[in-house]
Amino acid sequence: MDCIFCKIIKGEIPSNKIYENQNTYAFLDINPVNHGHTLVIPKKHYKWVWDVPNIDKYYKVVGKIANAIRKAMNTEWIVSLVLGEEVPHAHVWLVPRFKNDGHGASINLSNIKKLSEKEMQEIAQKIKNLL
Repeated sequence: MDCIFCKIIKGEIPSNKIYENQNTYAFLDINPVNHGHTLVIPKKHYKWVWDVPNIDKYYKVVGKIANAIRKAMNTEWIVSLVLGEEVPHAHVWLVPRFKNDGHGASINLSNIKKLSEKEMQEIAQKIKNLL
């Protein structure tokens, strides 16, 4: 299987990991629409979020990570998105929103923020420190 997320989980492609347990892996998006934009994925390959067994446990982890992002990024506004078209591996986007973040009333998926690797590492550490 040529799944980029499976390769990230195996360590074949580097990532700024936020969280990992037996079933779940979370990392910063390399093309973030805002600082702290995180992807939460099951470690086992499922095409759709709806196919994840024990989806309640998966979403408990999503909630835990969203709350850590909220604190780390100093915002009350975390948007969760389930898109699934760009990578055929189940995933939830967690995107912090900020006043005047350039998105308007809803997330503009083409409004990507360019961050240095150092900035990405610092954001990842801030979030990890709150988990």
